[in-house]
Amino acid sequence: LHELPTFSSNLLATGRSQPTRGREPMAMMMAAPGRVLPVSIRGPALLLAAGLALALLAAPAGAEGFLGGARSGRQAVRLGLQARSEELQAAMGAILGCGSDDGAGQKLQERQAAAKEALLPIWRTLPKNVYGRVEWRLLRYMAHRHFMQQYSFLVRGFEPMRRVNTSDAGSAEILSQEVPALASLMLDGARQHGVSLEDAAVMVAAVEQLILSSDETTLEASYKFFSYSVRNRLNRKQLSAVLKHWMVHWMLGEDEEGARMLAANESMLEETVPHWREIASMVEGSIRSAEFARRSPGAALDFGDALNIVADISRRFSSYWETECQIIKDSLIQMDPKATGRVRLTDFYSANMDGEWRFGESEAYLRELGALDETSLWRGTQVIIPNYMQGASNCIVSRPHYLVCCVNECEDILSDVEAAVGEPLAPPEVILDLVGNMTNYADDPAPLDDTLRSQLRHIAQTHGGKVPLHGRLFAQWLHYVFPRECAFPHKAGAVSATTPTQFGDDYMVSEEEVNRHIAEKKVEEDLKRSKRQGSGSNKKNGNKAEEPVQDPTQQWMTQWSEEEELPGDYTLELSPPWQRSSHTLAAGGAVAASAAAVVGLLWASGSKDRSFAPMAGGISPAAFGGSGGGGMAQAQGGGGAAAAPVRTHFV
Repeated sequence: LHELPTFSSNLLATGRSQPTRGREPMAMMMAAPGRVLPVSIRGPALLLAAGLALALLAAPAGAEGFLGGARSGRQAVRLGLQARSEELQAAMGAILGCGSDDGAGQKLQERQAAAKEALLPIWRTLPKNVYGRVEWRLLRYMAHRHFMQQYSFLVRGFEPMRRVNTSDAGSAEILSQEVPALASLMLDGARQHGVSLEDAAVMVAAVEQLILSSDETTLEASYKFFSYSVRNRLNRKQLSAVLKHWMVHWMLGEDEEGARMLAANESMLEETVPHWREIASMVEGSIRSAEFARRSPGAALDFGDALNIVADISRRFSSYWETECQIIKDSLIQMDPKATGRVRLTDFYSANMDGEWRFGESEAYLRELGALDETSLWRGTQVIIPNYMQGASNCIVSRPHYLVCCVNECEDILSDVEAAVGEPLAPPEVILDLVGNMTNYADDPAPLDDTLRSQLRHIAQTHGGKVPLHGRLFAQWLHYVFPRECAFPHKAGAVSATTPTQFGDDYMVSEEEVNRHIAEKKVEEDLKRSKRQGSGSNKKNGNKAEEPVQDPTQQWMTQWSEEEELPGDYTLELSPPWQRSSHTLAAGGAVAASAAAVVGLLWASGSKDRSFAPMAGGISPAAFGGSGGGGMAQAQGGGGAAAAPVRTHFV
């Protein structure tokens, strides 16, 4: 024990070697670049020195380290990250026109604060790196969910089914095209040290501003159509005509020719666009609200007022259109008596022949959208209700940079789980307790049978005993618990958010294809009728009834796959504590070097106990009964339980 103070003083020496009581051979340790300190330790002091080494390893990279070199390195990183955040703020200010006299600076702060508050619940449950930041893939994931939660916007570039790689970073297209400097700054920073919550709020606010202002050109065209200048003030009747014209072009988006035809023919407009009269009334109500905000009912409004009305309509249109989405869903549920969240394709097309105009997508287009389940031999091809509802064909507005879609009902479910857990991973029993107390949109309790409970525990076994809340396997599990609300998660790149216009003329089912499916359905119904009649005849004649056969329709989880996909790197969360320390040290630079030197000192001291032998990837956890290795491989084999192989990918 008397030698420990000498060891400590030498470790913290600042420029000169301290005298030691060196009766034993000297071990040399590099405390900082260019500084060599002699150290002599033996006996009980060796164990205490080992404890000090572990303390070094356990120290977080952001905390005050033992060495000045480590502190200066971390300080340099912090300063660099702060400088980049300031650059992002400046770029965001340029987008909003800060520096003018229209209150844009205040608008910037308000928009960023609102974005930060909205992002915080998801942020808490995302895996962070050693700097407490998230990587780019997780930022994409968070931004996509934010826009779906707030406005039901599917932002082009943030689509979850899109595979991100070196050639396609998956940035918001509107950001890359309109403000490439900001997109580049965000991407470069994310690749180096990740993104902070404040940076994420800046990007989300920028994308939102660009989306809402992107409709300005369409509004200007509507002014021009009526021979108005954007400098004119318009009365209620004039502005109503302009905004209805804008509404048609905004909703049809890519179909410019169709928009021109409908805008010029009111009767055709009412026949073609569902609930057009109600939409027109909504536009007029928005104008009256703008007049009321100015406290001058009936007063003429300028182009800025019109822009605000357009932005307000864009933000809340999905809520208005949700009634129509629920009508579509109710029609599908009527064809799903077993509550599997699936409708046979023959029934889907039969409803179309019976007068349901909505179900007219071709089989090829439904497959492209990821709305088909083709894994059941008994049920045949089926339409997956939530995937169909979230498909691009049901997005009522199609703009170049975003779609306005039906509300994603699974967002509420996942958000409740995130709020209760508050971390990236959760034990399966915690999730089972949470979900067991939930109900679906029909207020029915979650059907947590033994199969679903076993599946969740299996997911946890493949990840060291806990379930990643944002992995594909958990999303798949939620789909089978809430099959009518949560979409089936296809592997990244397998499906797309292709609009009917992008898919081409073949997006509509042909009459021949519909007739073929209806003929198949009639044959099946005749066979079932014959079986029922045969069964009744056997009972009447006193013949023994046939043994009941298990209904194959009950085996409905045929689409389940063991392919895991994570939206980011969960290495720190899935690694044992000693491996987390080694990852943390990697960010510390000099601290890592110093800790490794301490371990090297222990190794060279001649002790027969080699439990702390240096190993690739960190310190061997042999002293704790662990096994070396790390990262995802460790997580997949965690828990000590044998499990089916699960292939894990980062997307």
